[in-house]
Amino acid sequence: MHDFRYHRPSSVDEAVKLLAGKSDARVMAGGMTLIPTLKQRLAKLTDVIDLAAIKELKGIKVEGKAVTIGAMTPHHEVASSIAVKKAIPALAALAAGIGDPHVRHRGTIGGAVANNDPTADYTAAVLALNATVKTNKRSIAADSFFKGLFETALGEGELITAVSFPVVDKAAYMKFANPASRYAIVGVFVAKSGASVRTAVTGAASCVFRCAPIETALAKSFAPEAIASVMIDGKDFNSDIHASAEYRAHLVRVMAQRAVAAAA
Repeated sequence: MHDFRYHRPSSVDEAVKLLAGKSDARVMAGGMTLIPTLKQRLAKLTDVIDLAAIKELKGIKVEGKAVTIGAMTPHHEVASSIAVKKAIPALAALAAGIGDPHVRHRGTIGGAVANNDPTADYTAAVLALNATVKTNKRSIAADSFFKGLFETALGEGELITAVSFPVVDKAAYMKFANPASRYAIVGVFVAKSGASVRTAVTGAASCVFRCAPIETALAKSFAPEAIASVMIDGKDFNSDIHASAEYRAHLVRVMAQRAVAAAA
C-alpha cells in the first residue's frame, strides 16, 4: 500500500473542501472496493477522505410515498429496517443478500451506487425503482446516473448524500449469485407501479441496464409466463470463468420470471 494522507471530516462541506484541488484524492464510504485496491497497489493516492464520521449522511426516512436512505447507511440497517420492509420489502431483501455479514455491516448504499460495479445489487434497485440520487449539488434521475463500467454522472467535487426510492405497487429482486462472493452473476429487479413496469439487470453486462423486451411483455401481463418466450440479446454480455454471455442471457429471463413470481 502506498503512503497517503488520511482525513476524517465531520461534514459534507468539509469533505468537499478537502477534495478541492486534489486530483489524486479519493473519498471512502465503506471501503469495500477502495481498501482492496490500495492494498494491491492498484492505485496511488495522495489523500483518502473517510466519510464515516459525517452524521448527516446516515439514516432512513419514510415520508409519504418515498423511502430516503442516507449515503453512509450500511446495508444491514436497510435490511433490518422495519420501515423499509413495510414500504419496499424488495429493497430490504436485496440489502440482506449483499455479501456476508461483514460486508453488510461496513458497506454503504452511497458507496455501492457511486462505485457502479457491474455486479452490484443496489444499482439494479436504483434503476428499476426509478430512484433519485441526491448529491451535495443536485438531484439525478436514475436513468441519467449510470454511464458505463464504474462510471456515473457524478462530477468533480460531487458527493452522494442520499438515495430516494419511490414506493411502488409490487417489486422483487432475484439474483444468481457467485457462491463465494455473493456478487450477482446475473440479478434482475422488477418493479410495477400502476401500468408502468421497470426492470433492471445487473451482472450481465459492463453496466446495469433496463431490459425493454421484458418491460414491454410485463406491461401487457405481469406474470412469469408473459416473458417465457422473450429473447434476450446477449452479444454484448460479459463472458468469463463464471458464466458465458449465452448463459447470462438465459439467466436474465429466468431471474426475471422468478422476480415477477415473487412480486406477484
